[in-house]
Amino acid sequence: MSTDRIIDIAHEVIWTVVEVSSPLLLISLIIGLVVSILQTITSIQEQTLTFVPKFVAIMLVLILCGSWIMNKVSGLFVNIMEQVPALIK
Repeated sequence: MSTDRIIDIAHEVIWTVVEVSSPLLLISLIIGLVVSILQTITSIQEQTLTFVPKFVAIMLVLILCGSWIMNKVSGLFVNIMEQVPALIK
């Protein structure tokens, strides 16, 4: 097994992780920014105020993108498992 193949697999895994986590991280960032701006405008300094909107938004994104995320991750798993015999040699 060559180091080039290991680097290719690692690159594919890292890219898939970035790809499937980006919708969740982006929505969390946007909701956090909006709530932070509202807190600044209204002078409410409650740190736990961002928890519920972020939680609800992330659950909605998981409902909307969950099948896409599972398809990407399972596709990566199948791809790696198909390569195992060649990697063992």
